[in-house]
Amino acid sequence: MKTAIGLRAAIAAFATIALMAGPASAETKAKIGHAMPESHPQAAAMNKFAELVGTYTNGNVKLQTYHGALLGSDEKQLQAVQAGTQEFYIGTLAPLSSRVKEVQVWDLPFMFQNTKEVYAVLDGASSKQIFEKIEPSGLVGLTWTGMGFRNLSNSRHPVTKLDDVSGLKLRVMANPVALDTWKTIGANATPMPFSEVFPALEVKAIDGQENPLLHMYANKMQEVQKYISLTNHVYTPVALVASKKFWDKLTPADQDAIRKAAVEAGLLQRKLLDEGDRDVIAKFKEAGVEVDEVPADQLARIQAQVKPVVDKFKPQIGDAFVDGFYAEIQKARSAN
Repeated sequence: MKTAIGLRAAIAAFATIALMAGPASAETKAKIGHAMPESHPQAAAMNKFAELVGTYTNGNVKLQTYHGALLGSDEKQLQAVQAGTQEFYIGTLAPLSSRVKEVQVWDLPFMFQNTKEVYAVLDGASSKQIFEKIEPSGLVGLTWTGMGFRNLSNSRHPVTKLDDVSGLKLRVMANPVALDTWKTIGANATPMPFSEVFPALEVKAIDGQENPLLHMYANKMQEVQKYISLTNHVYTPVALVASKKFWDKLTPADQDAIRKAAVEAGLLQRKLLDEGDRDVIAKFKEAGVEVDEVPADQLARIQAQVKPVVDKFKPQIGDAFVDGFYAEIQKARSAN
């Protein structure tokens, strides 16, 4: 009997210790991955996100960042977040575009005049609608932020007007909108994996390419390109998303804390990108690259030239959605 009583007392004592230790073992570990290198503003913003998550959840969630595609390609990481084996991802939602056609709206050319318009749309109703549409895929949208305007570089001559594009052999994104856009304005549009672009430029198998300025500089385009044109033809946004399987296990307080952290980190990323673009233009010039503005009247000519491309893809994306998207741009433009 004494043995039984002693055993019960020991079990009770162990249970008490376990309960007392409960809060210390309640920490939830999570991973966030993305494709950009540690030197990129996105990496700095995600390090800040991890720090803020720890602070705002009072240490309930500990977030580890993985830069430089350590967790795989964008597509692989999105699949992992959908499956719940990775908790967070920031990057393009393009791999979802076959199921969530509204994602393709960002491929439409020459929509924006400046980043103020972009950021207004990223924080607006259309972007929230895309987040609602990806939720059935197992994703929770936390915030939209930027990757920058795509601009044009080439090794042959300055591009400051529509006619200058004619005949240039350009590597472009392997999506139908991009291919049609560049063909429509006279380029020889060539899809190609980005890993092959630098050597192709080096041997002049192609004349040029198009990417955000920071991306160009990080990949040493200044060594193989003589001219950059600030066309701002497409803006590439990125989304910070969470796994719904992971998200649903969090308390409402921790969910609110993570959303707050995500918005703040996204705003930091926008700020760092804007500063980085200004800085990198100066670096390109120092490296001997000619950087040209495209005058507004020429941009208007190009916009008119690519209107059939917009008209072609608009029904595929959704007429009403595209109209709402353009209305948000116009509202932001009028407010400037």
